Amino acid sequence: MHITVIGAGIVGLATAWFLRKDGHTVTVIDRRESVGQGTSQANGGQLSYRYIAPLADPDVLPKVPGWMLQADSPIRFQPQFDGAQWRWIAAFMKACNANDKQRTVAALLPLSLLSQRLVNDWVDAEGMDFDFRRNGKLVVYRDAAGFRSARTLIESRPELASQQHALDRTACLALEPAIAGMGADVVGGIHTPSEEAGDCLKLCQALTARMREGDNPVEFLLGKTVEALLVRDGRLGALRTPEGEVATEACVVAGGVESVALLQPLGIDIPVYPLKGYSISAPITDAAKVPEISVTDFQRKIVYARLAGHLRVAGMADIVGHDESLQPDRLATLTRETRDNFGAGLRLDSVAPWAGLRPATPTGRPIVDATGVPNLWLNLGHGALGFTLAAGCAQLIADRISDRQRPIPDEDFTLARSRPSGWRKAPRASTA
Repeated sequence: MHITVIGAGIVGLATAWFLRKDGHTVTVIDRRESVGQGTSQANGGQLSYRYIAPLADPDVLPKVPGWMLQADSPIRFQPQFDGAQWRWIAAFMKACNANDKQRTVAALLPLSLLSQRLVNDWVDAEGMDFDFRRNGKLVVYRDAAGFRSARTLIESRPELASQQHALDRTACLALEPAIAGMGADVVGGIHTPSEEAGDCLKLCQALTARMREGDNPVEFLLGKTVEALLVRDGRLGALRTPEGEVATEACVVAGGVESVALLQPLGIDIPVYPLKGYSISAPITDAAKVPEISVTDFQRKIVYARLAGHLRVAGMADIVGHDESLQPDRLATLTRETRDNFGAGLRLDSVAPWAGLRPATPTGRPIVDATGVPNLWLNLGHGALGFTLAAGCAQLIADRISDRQRPIPDEDFTLARSRPSGWRKAPRASTA
């Protein structure tokens, strides 16, 4: 079957990989001129397979009023005249409860571990080169209550407890001396030795190069905008672009936040909204003063990952609509935190800045499912875990298309379960 994948980020490219592996003829289409130029371009670099707690957390709600008053808060909200924003925020707040959090963790953990196995296959069996490192991860806590909550979550799930370890401040410093610069307010951390890191953009490029080779190569239509999905006689028949129609037998929509408007004219309402994140990449000048292990500052919502000769620093979640602009104050916050924590080992006068829109569902669970159109599928809504979950979600959607038994439970990734109770469906957009 000829299947077109909309989106040339890590999710779309991973989808194309497994569809081609199944013997399908695959076309990848994206409005950008090269692969990996959206949210995949300069994300945090961490492959966080066991640290998959969602942003929707009961501990978040009490902090929201204070965050609204802080210029450098980890979450920023800018109200828009946009019903989708308010619907998403209402659903997100409703999902900030212990039951939904536990359900999301229970659903995501098997998916993330499936992803880890597949990513390791890319590295070990396929020889993919993307600055991959098996270096572990340390989530650092600056308040006792947050650290206590993290320990409780681990203790509640045996599959996490066997792989993650709660460390006091002294043990954290012994594990990673470079975090001494984070200050005396560090109370402890959660160490996951099996976590990994890599450059997502380089993986996108490596997958693309490999899929262009050999028998049945993948076709790439880059620099082409999909304006509409054309359904004829109840089935998707083609994609409309400014240059004309692209015929296809089936389609997987994996285009991130841009997919919402594309699907709406078909009456497919997905609860995905952009959470804008930022990153800087700073050259390493003294390796001993930069963490070897990946580090997450839980309170600041900032992650640090060493990738080849530079440190990738990423964070924040701005609910500001579809604005991809680089905001100087947000980049200044990342630079200041990096200087305070690890500045002695970095060159910070020439950082590479970036901002991108993470496609997030209120619960933090992605949507990997069929639609009411028989030959149209979805692989969307991965939020900040797109790099981590891409391979697993790609395998799941390939299994769905081939009507195979999935390797893990995937009911919580269906479109129906992605919509919280009380979700008000968006009005159907005109197809004119």
